[in-house]
Amino acid sequence: AKAVNAMYANLRGWNNTAFAPIALESLGSDNTEKGSTASDATFLNNYDNFTVGSTEGQLLGFWQGQYQNINYANQILDNVPTIDMDESLKARYLAEARFVRAYSYFRLVRAFGAVPLRLSVPADASEYNIPRTPKEQVYDAIEQDLTEAAAVLPASYGPTDVGRATSGAAKALHAKVAMYQQEWQKVYDLTTEIINSGQYSLFPDFEALFRIPNENSSESIFEIQNELVLGNPGISNSQYSQVQGVRGVAGGGWGFNVPTQDLVDAFEEGDPRLDATILFRGETTPQGDVIPATGDNPRYNQKSYVPFSRFVTGFNEGAQQNIRVLRYADVLLMHAEAANELGKTAEALASLEKVRARARGGNPEVLPEITTTNQQELRRAIWHERRVELALEFDRYFDVIRQGRGAEVFGPLGWEEGVNEVWPIPQNEIDISSGVLTQNPGY
Repeated sequence: AKAVNAMYANLRGWNNTAFAPIALESLGSDNTEKGSTASDATFLNNYDNFTVGSTEGQLLGFWQGQYQNINYANQILDNVPTIDMDESLKARYLAEARFVRAYSYFRLVRAFGAVPLRLSVPADASEYNIPRTPKEQVYDAIEQDLTEAAAVLPASYGPTDVGRATSGAAKALHAKVAMYQQEWQKVYDLTTEIINSGQYSLFPDFEALFRIPNENSSESIFEIQNELVLGNPGISNSQYSQVQGVRGVAGGGWGFNVPTQDLVDAFEEGDPRLDATILFRGETTPQGDVIPATGDNPRYNQKSYVPFSRFVTGFNEGAQQNIRVLRYADVLLMHAEAANELGKTAEALASLEKVRARARGGNPEVLPEITTTNQQELRRAIWHERRVELALEFDRYFDVIRQGRGAEVFGPLGWEEGVNEVWPIPQNEIDISSGVLTQNPGY
């Protein structure tokens, strides 16, 4: 149990939730830019404008964060089978480890392409230095882990175990992994299973969905569990909200990963999600916080915002805020995209409309129902919906790349086809491998 808990605890660590993922999973996109003050953490600009070199520290941080997760999972998968314990609990622990291992390898393969595939703890020194595994094989291993995990994991847990990986989480992640490989029938089947399970529903209030009282809601499929435990700053270590919080106010944060004007302009007129996604200078939040009218940044991430009154001296700002990794809205949009690719237009439109209807919030004047039956037009509409629905949830950058639109969307920012589909392998890892690891083209 301690090993499994340690694995989950690592998911909220700095390299999994702070600067490294902001750099590799968010800043390249048209949704966000570095933020904060111009002179602070200038190295993050290299991700914004695609000038990053292989020695930049966030590359190594991200790599190490994912392989730490994988190491925790491998230790469980190697050692728990020999323990004399309740067999069903043992099977669940192994399935939870498979889910986390798959999640981390998915993040790695998106970011770097081919990566070393470790499915057990190295037995001796001869197994430490292994070459990169072709990305197709990495994807196969991810899919196998998720298939096996989904077959064992429960649909839900009692109150003391909320937040652990469920069968729905394994299926939803598997659908996303399949989507990145354009395995549309698989995406369709998995998302249909999740929809038909009745396990999930869209939370009625989009803004409230991201607040602390509504963590692990009906819409939540997987969240990284963060908590502020009084008297224990060490366990209350999430900096996810802190690094993105409003700069210059008590209970705010450092002001990184801020929304762009381009993202503001992407929302349709009157879309309530705009005000629920972005904190604007001078606004008063639904929770009563006044965002200063002046300051370094015109906008901040509202999805990671924690009301300033929740700040406790001696703790990271927003340490209580869970991170939404997989939501039911994402499943509906994956289902819509897969259905459209398979020619099931009516189903695609129905799933897309569910997401838009919730966003509408009862105001029939905004977000008209999409009715086009043209496959290409509908594909574009679904891609647009992903952008605004999932904005600032670290989805946009790799989403656009897997759609084959990197040059079209990010080209003006400096993105180069044949190079920037992936980030450079950390130079430190190449050096200590004595050249066993090879660099990605163009870096």
